Amino acid sequence: MSNKQIVISLAAICIATTLCFVPAANANSTPKPNIVVIYADDLGYGDVSCYGATKIQTPNIDRLASDGMRFTDAHSPASLCSPSRYGLLTGRSPWRLHRKGNGYRLSPGQTTLASFLKGVGYTSAAIGKWHLGYSKDWNRLPIEGPLEVGFDYHFGVPSNHNDSTRAFIENHDLVGRKFGEEFRIEKGQDFPTGLAQPRIEDQVDSTLTKKAVEFIRKNADGPFFLYFTPCAPHTHVTPAVEFRGTSEAGLFGDHVQELDSHVGTILKTLDELNLTDNTLVVFASDNGSTPKDFKGTQGVNLNLANDSGEIRKKYKTAKEDAKKMGHVTNGPWRDGKGYAYEGGHRIPFIVRWPGRVAPGSSSDCTVSMTDLFATSAEILDSELPAKAADDSLSLLPVLLGKEICVADRENVFILGNGKDSAIAVCTGRWKLIVRYGIDSDVGHELYDLSKDPGELNNLSEENPEVVQQMAAALKKAETDGQTRH
Repeated sequence: MSNKQIVISLAAICIATTLCFVPAANANSTPKPNIVVIYADDLGYGDVSCYGATKIQTPNIDRLASDGMRFTDAHSPASLCSPSRYGLLTGRSPWRLHRKGNGYRLSPGQTTLASFLKGVGYTSAAIGKWHLGYSKDWNRLPIEGPLEVGFDYHFGVPSNHNDSTRAFIENHDLVGRKFGEEFRIEKGQDFPTGLAQPRIEDQVDSTLTKKAVEFIRKNADGPFFLYFTPCAPHTHVTPAVEFRGTSEAGLFGDHVQELDSHVGTILKTLDELNLTDNTLVVFASDNGSTPKDFKGTQGVNLNLANDSGEIRKKYKTAKEDAKKMGHVTNGPWRDGKGYAYEGGHRIPFIVRWPGRVAPGSSSDCTVSMTDLFATSAEILDSELPAKAADDSLSLLPVLLGKEICVADRENVFILGNGKDSAIAVCTGRWKLIVRYGIDSDVGHELYDLSKDPGELNNLSEENPEVVQQMAAALKKAETDGQTRH
């Protein structure tokens, strides 16, 4: 064979090889990423070491930050648990419902992130705290809940590890129900009638983590969506015995470090199954931490596996003790859970997606947890449902380093308190608290967070044009019925 013939033959091989790869690239052969959302309960901005905590060590959460993107201006949809979870799963801002308190519910058949992902081939699980309602009669099966809004599997607690059911629920029924007996919650009685296996408070999160690992292993072939919602560090502050005394912030710090350990278990499982590179992991909190301790137990006793470390005494003062030890639960931000000030809704938010999100990156883009819906849709190159995700904007360009902020977004709107009498309007620099209803006489409050992160100096009188502009933006958002575009 001549040199010319050899060159022609090699060229033909190269062209053929190239053509073999072109169809695969054009056919979008990259597998759909698994999606794991870890939504902590009442975890403050200052409770995590990569956000400034010094008395509490969170190496696994810190690992997520070093492997991905850490957001410094992220907000929960509300400053309370139930509406915040509503906002994340629906992509709709809960302030639109004008509903008081923590009684937000999802209706059977309502479009959620889970039902959307189910429609594009995902298997989904809601494991942990639900707090979005079940059918009302605990003795009439099936008990409707997460499975009616798109999830394929559910194991969790109705509202928290301290709720009066004292039970886990799996799919459509309570775990440990006594056969033939009616389940009844009776005031002053430690455990409900008709329940053979009451929850053990200091083992709730370890049980939930075990169930999450089982789900990941069972669905390792993917794609899967895991909505994992541990109870820590919500009150009661009841860390498992192996974590007591491990922090420098007392029982509360121990509880946060237990949370971090469970995050580590999830990450380790992904590593062991070789799923890390094709899994998008989101870590956030449902609202800021409450600086105050929870004193009550619905008139019943704690059900603990281990009483060591004076836990039955110290759980009542855990947050006060942490503060005395130098821990600042919400960092530089004012107040906490249930308030319109930054401490109520400014949260840790971290996204890891190897090969796509730059490791060790950070963003000061103003974002909301309602944005996870649209972000997932853009990742999957799918259209958002026409009548859903009203306030969800995609963060993908920010995550990929293509944009600094979300295009065409000027404001994020947050349900500010449990009385439905305040909405926080956040722009990054400016923060307006719109007071209305029973608090309308208080008037609006305006803060320049770039100079006043503690929200101590109300500038509304000095800057009426800023107040007017931001209040008008809120009015337009309500009139339009959505902020997505």
